[in-house]
Amino acid sequence: MPVYPDLINIPFNNIFIKDLFVPGVPHYASERLEPGYWAIIQGNNILLLSGAVRPELPFGALPDWLTPSEEPLEIGLWRGRPLRIFPVDKEFTLQPPFVAEALNAVVQTIDNATLGIGGVARQILHWELQSRFCSLCGGRTNPFSREWGRQCSLCNAKQFPKISPCAIVLVRRDDEVLLVRNSAWPAGRYSLAAGFLSLGESLEECAAREVREETGIEICEITYVGSQSWPFPSQIMTGFVAAYAGGELIVDHKELEDARWFPVSQLPTLPPTRSIARRMIDTFCC
Repeated sequence: MPVYPDLINIPFNNIFIKDLFVPGVPHYASERLEPGYWAIIQGNNILLLSGAVRPELPFGALPDWLTPSEEPLEIGLWRGRPLRIFPVDKEFTLQPPFVAEALNAVVQTIDNATLGIGGVARQILHWELQSRFCSLCGGRTNPFSREWGRQCSLCNAKQFPKISPCAIVLVRRDDEVLLVRNSAWPAGRYSLAAGFLSLGESLEECAAREVREETGIEICEITYVGSQSWPFPSQIMTGFVAAYAGGELIVDHKELEDARWFPVSQLPTLPPTRSIARRMIDTFCC
């Protein structure tokens, strides 16, 4: 059986921020703030300060026009100083020297550390928005303990961040690879078959089912190769490679615009290099 390298050094994974970021006890910052860094999220963008070399996280006092509308959340230390996060509305207008950098840009424009902490901030803010009320009784929830949990103020039920597991799979048939296209993607872009884990499934079963449902193809020799935190909004992409086992290509047009076998020497436009899909294609189709 082939031996596959692990894919761990992928943007959005903690490998790129572990030497810069020390997670802390999550809490809302008080009015009298010690100078620190800011991760400000606007949809899929992070707001950065233009620098001499590249955009960077703002530090210290913010301009009046960028004052948070509610208490910012302090999540730990960035480069030894407090790191605070808050969201701004998608219609919010920026003023120089602040710029909005997309975390999901077609071409990555910021370094992996800034990208990584932006992904963490986006996931935390998504969790905070989704967990303000108890799913059992509807009561208000509050942060508790040293975890990213919240506890209901009425029934005391606890809830924790919800991360959705997904399987993404590269299927080989001799010198061809199976690629799929979603109509929402940029023109001409193809990627790998992927989907969310269903109740009662293993990740390997999920990989096989998604390929079968989307393309009619059966796969075998399903082998785990790596995973990636994917903060859009809060997923873990679990990567597998597999071999073609049979079946004719039949595209499920409710899910996909197209699916094809491509010779590995003639690949179409592919996803950005920061994605596990691209890393898998580059690793296993060269």
